[in-house]
Amino acid sequence: MYLRPGFILRLMAGIYIHIPFCKQACYYCDFHFSTSLKNKDSILSAIETELVLRKNEIRDTIETIYFGGGTPSLLNTSEIERVINLIRKNFKVTEFPEITLEANPDDLSKNKLDELSRTPVNRLSIGVQSFFDEDLSYMNRAHNSRQAMASMEYASKWFDNISMDLIYGIPQLSEERWVKNLEYTFDFKVEHISSYALTVEPKTALDHFIRKGKYKAPSEALAEKHFKLLQELTGAKDFIQYEISNFGRKGYFSTHNTSYWKGAKYLGVGPSAHSFDGTQRSWNVANNARYMKSIEKGELPSEIEKLTVEDRINEMIMTGIRTIWGISIEDIVSNFGETYKNLLMQQAEKHLKTGSLYNRENHLILKPEKYFLADGIASDMFLIKV
Repeated sequence: MYLRPGFILRLMAGIYIHIPFCKQACYYCDFHFSTSLKNKDSILSAIETELVLRKNEIRDTIETIYFGGGTPSLLNTSEIERVINLIRKNFKVTEFPEITLEANPDDLSKNKLDELSRTPVNRLSIGVQSFFDEDLSYMNRAHNSRQAMASMEYASKWFDNISMDLIYGIPQLSEERWVKNLEYTFDFKVEHISSYALTVEPKTALDHFIRKGKYKAPSEALAEKHFKLLQELTGAKDFIQYEISNFGRKGYFSTHNTSYWKGAKYLGVGPSAHSFDGTQRSWNVANNARYMKSIEKGELPSEIEKLTVEDRINEMIMTGIRTIWGISIEDIVSNFGETYKNLLMQQAEKHLKTGSLYNRENHLILKPEKYFLADGIASDMFLIKV
């Protein structure tokens, strides 16, 4: 489906809340979390204090709130509402913000979903990953296939804006079973799918098992086959691949994540959370005890990186090339000048000639059949220091 490059061009500020707790560790995960919940109340209190300490960092209207992690669905509804109310009290928040809660199937009982539906949360991102026990066991997910099915059935009765997470490229995941995962997803009539290839991150349990020969390493060839099936089958069901790993029906794109990709300002609160103010990035310490200790002193436990012009343009390349909107040449000129536009076009020339990229309405856009190669093409276009 064709969408004009300027579609959803307005940038919207957002707040990300990192909830650093999980019931158990997925073998592939390298996000910051703890499987001990004993400090949950203290961490939540520190997150609330951090929100107040940083209330003047973003003066723009907040249009999205995103609870990520970790496993935010471990919070009870009163805790979720408490954080949302504090944000409304300390920030300028639009009347109807998109409020997303990441959730695991084993947390989404009928009662929990009924309670969540009475909160301001209006979007669920459910980490199903697979509907097959063999895959879930391989990844050490906390839920099983029965819980995955039940959570989706229940959730669809209370929420109409649901995103489902799926993982492909799992070594034992046949093409037939991958297609079945997608068919189950379509049957639940979700409006959004986020799907990623299984990646072996350093120092994860999966990395350890592969190096010890206990697990078979993922195959890039298998992942590419799965990815092409994903593109084909979602397209046939009227999903728009608006970002390489994200597929939504019109009107159901993730506003929060779209703002990330378009360079909007956002505030990240909680251990390991990242923030961006337009010219610099900051990130909180990925250690719960140190995070709480700093907040108790009224200090922000963060490091700051001032981005160079080249850094900012490279980020625009990396994120823009992954979306249907592409890289805005006009934005490069208006923010950085003609010299940098010329450098960008020089870097892009090879890929324009091969047809991997094309220029539509002054946007450099990657052809969907080249999406699997996007990271390599983006890095090839990065600007050198001038």
